[in-house]
Amino acid sequence: MRVLIINTSERIGGAAIAANRLMEALKNNGIKAKMLVRDKQTNQVTVVALRKSWLHIWKFVWERFIIWKTNRFNKHNLFAVDIANTGTDITTLPEFRQADVVHLHWINQGMLSLKNIQRIIDSQKPIVWTMHDMWPVTGICHHADTCTNYQTQCHDCQLLANSSKHDLSYQIFRKKQLLYKNANITFIACSKWLEGLAQKSILTLEHSVTNIPNPINTNLFHPLDKTQIRKKLNLPEDKKLLLFSSMKISNPKKGIHYLIEACRILQQQYPEFCQSLGILVMGKEAEQYTNLFPFPFYCLNYVHNEREIVNIYNASDLFVTPSLQENLPNTIMEAMACGIPCVGFNIGGIPEMIDHLHNGYVAQYKSAEDLANGIYWSLNDGNYNNLSEEARRKAVTTYSEHIIAMKYIRIYNQITGENA
Repeated sequence: MRVLIINTSERIGGAAIAANRLMEALKNNGIKAKMLVRDKQTNQVTVVALRKSWLHIWKFVWERFIIWKTNRFNKHNLFAVDIANTGTDITTLPEFRQADVVHLHWINQGMLSLKNIQRIIDSQKPIVWTMHDMWPVTGICHHADTCTNYQTQCHDCQLLANSSKHDLSYQIFRKKQLLYKNANITFIACSKWLEGLAQKSILTLEHSVTNIPNPINTNLFHPLDKTQIRKKLNLPEDKKLLLFSSMKISNPKKGIHYLIEACRILQQQYPEFCQSLGILVMGKEAEQYTNLFPFPFYCLNYVHNEREIVNIYNASDLFVTPSLQENLPNTIMEAMACGIPCVGFNIGGIPEMIDHLHNGYVAQYKSAEDLANGIYWSLNDGNYNNLSEEARRKAVTTYSEHIIAMKYIRIYNQITGENA
């Protein structure tokens, strides 16, 4: 069986990493999988890039211009929505023609337009669409937040400055309704949380919606000797290090300010305990937060090399993710596979990953105080070795490549009519 995975980028962004890992998992389990991207970052032979052209840049800029104009030339929410008015027709490519299954992932920002998706549907090839956010089942937004219009009909979009009953969200939602009608699409959410939201959308009314988590190579992401790793990274051996990681640290949705506040609360309530704490931050723009934490701050640039990432996880004692908007974070999965307990807010798919008081701590949403409680409990009151073992066990039994690949293969077999 030949499967073509389609994503805007090969390695940049959580969806790209997840799609790339799925390709490798499928290949390791007997599927001839390739990945088609607009932006390629490696020399991987099974990853095919669209032919480089200035048109790709123009298409990206044109879509942003339409959104910018609609928003009365305000940059606010410029990248919170996508209208898929530009893209590339991939149906003439040999990789597409050879594919038995077309597997869409995150295809925004000029990769595929709605017209391009219509061409894919018209080809009669079965389509699997893995949702890394809500965009496939809303009008234009990637996260609906508290809005429920997508359940019946998008309109009066809260992300548009010029919202109305028949605004851009309404227009794109209507186009998606016509697009999905009679289309052979199987929607797959990465989390039960997103599956529940997707099932409420009228866009999926006559389509199959299920959930399969992202895969991870648990042979690569595994526990290592913490002392040796810290020596290698020039990190202190006598500190308990809290790891915070984000491609862009200053992104308000990643919630670093809640971590800062939680650390200040810890300093006030447990000053002796905090003498042994340190903050390890990995990501761009981390330096600006150096003086905001009450204990030692160790800064690392964001890295894409997975072996280096494994070392960084293993150098830490606890992974803390105060993110305010998440589906199924690769970072939690990676940390758990390395045997690192996690603390995060009760949002999105996070409580599906962190089993409260079993392999980590799920804090009340937007509560810096409970985040502090989770950090203290995990490192002081909880049985740390047991938390670590359970975190690793959860990753191996739930997210390992073989388990996830077989779930997808069963769906491919069902929609192509092949024997399971």
